[in-house]
Amino acid sequence: MYNELTTVDIKKMKDELFHRTNELRPKLSDDVKEARSLGDLSENAEYRSARRAFGRNESRIRFLHKMINTAKIIEVKSAPDEVGLFDNITVEYDDTGDIEELMISTTTRLDLGKGIISKESPFGKAVLGKKVGDKVHVKVSEDFEYNVIIKSIIKGHDDDSIPLNGY
Repeated sequence: MYNELTTVDIKKMKDELFHRTNELRPKLSDDVKEARSLGDLSENAEYRSARRAFGRNESRIRFLHKMINTAKIIEVKSAPDEVGLFDNITVEYDDTGDIEELMISTTTRLDLGKGIISKESPFGKAVLGKKVGDKVHVKVSEDFEYNVIIKSIIKGHDDDSIPLNGY
């Protein structure tokens, strides 16, 4: 299994990995040592907190290594009149008439609160490659599906402005 990532995704991951390995790991290790020196470990909240922070960092390091090592690099390209990665699109929900502006991104940089949808989501898969005016059927599950109409496409590009998802 691999993740389809862009070169910018990989660069952002490598940058975060460098920071976590070379800067954050030594600091968190020192925090654990310092908290351990405060005394009785069974009643030492600082020690437990420092260990948790160290463990979360180590987990993120393992995750980043796995993502980088198993990634399939994809190109960000689509026809000028078709929905592609990092394009901003406006859609109208067929049943309610509601209008929404969204961007399609890789899974590593989605942010639903900001309208950044994964290309792997049912919505992302349904709209990629579609054109203005197309009515698109989105099937989320056996029990839930809906239609949207593509109202506009503003071509985007893969830049450094969208941060990686946290953990």
